[in-house]
Amino acid sequence: MTDILDELEWRDVLAQTTDIDALREALSKGPITVYAGFDPTAPSLHVGNLATLLILTRFQRAGHRPIGLVGGATGLIGDPSGRSTERVLNTEDVVAEWVSKIRVQVEKFLSFEPGPTSATLVSNLDWTAEMSAIDFLRDVGKHFPVNRMLARESVSARLAGEGLSYTEFSYQILQANDYLELYRRHGCTLQLGGSDQWGNITAGVDLVRRVEGGHVHALTGKLITKADGTKFGKTAGGAVWLDGSLTSPYAFYQYWLNADDRDVVRFLKVFTFRTREEIDELEKAVADRPFAREAQRALAEDLTTMVHGADELQAVVAASRALFGQGELKELPAATLQAALAEVPKAAVPALGASFVDLLSDSGLVESKSAARRAVKEGGAYLNNVKITDEAYVPAADDLLHGRFMVLRRGKKSIGGVEVG
Repeated sequence: MTDILDELEWRDVLAQTTDIDALREALSKGPITVYAGFDPTAPSLHVGNLATLLILTRFQRAGHRPIGLVGGATGLIGDPSGRSTERVLNTEDVVAEWVSKIRVQVEKFLSFEPGPTSATLVSNLDWTAEMSAIDFLRDVGKHFPVNRMLARESVSARLAGEGLSYTEFSYQILQANDYLELYRRHGCTLQLGGSDQWGNITAGVDLVRRVEGGHVHALTGKLITKADGTKFGKTAGGAVWLDGSLTSPYAFYQYWLNADDRDVVRFLKVFTFRTREEIDELEKAVADRPFAREAQRALAEDLTTMVHGADELQAVVAASRALFGQGELKELPAATLQAALAEVPKAAVPALGASFVDLLSDSGLVESKSAARRAVKEGGAYLNNVKITDEAYVPAADDLLHGRFMVLRRGKKSIGGVEVG
């Protein structure tokens, strides 16, 4: 087995452990069982969750047994960590639907092939739903000193602000009980999570010790940040989701392709399985040939393949090339073209009839009609990759892609779109 802790340290994802020397010793003795939990607070995981999920995957690849926990119970409550206000509670039906979707996403990253490292997938609703309030208070709650619960950062921060309901206050007990149940049922001795989960995870470590006398471990990954100060995993349109119906594969690919040079090597370490040697080569490419964006392309291709599959990667790469005149736009699937145009300035018109100059201006690709006429006059305006030289040109039905789209381009790099109807 590889030394997984050394790898996590090299990849600069390791934030906190309860006792790294004791954990290293436990890992050296043979396979351990390790789990990470994912709450269904939305119908999909996002790229922030992906960082934790990949740490779990790395443990499996290093020879350990992973458990993916989907929070069918905790998702009904809501974790106060990192939040300044109370969550809006979702219905049981909604949470159950989201649990199903997230289970499918987690399954894609783990191997369930029979063997010593075969993965397990569970929902904490399985053991929480059957527990009565009396059982919960007597068997679990009695092990939680209130003064220590109040001192946890996720609680104290809320108490200093808008306050905290008893529902969310109890979240850390539910999560701690998950660790206890997985210790009992599967011999699990390591819980993973994001750094904002440290208080909840260590509450579980303490509960296992108090109830079973077991010595278990905790490990958290670093919070991912961006060098330009903007929030990681966010775009102008919102979060970057793993579900292609919420963030299209094209938009997902473009998110990573547009990574800042200052971030891309770190993202390669966190989000890909490339070796140290491969990443060193790409880091050198960033320094020597930043214009080539080799590292960004490698990052975008690896992640799009990992999350959406090789076929979707092929489709979005083809779309990217075609939009910039290096491929045939008519060969792109309608869904891929629509997703690509959703990421650029676009005009929506009820019917054909507007001039090409008007469409350039209305799309926002140029700042005014005079600028549009100037672009046409100078030979830098394109409709579906065909240069337009007539300022009076009015697009016709033959110009529509899939009967409703047109791709506008100004120069080599500025793309816009039109959707008709």
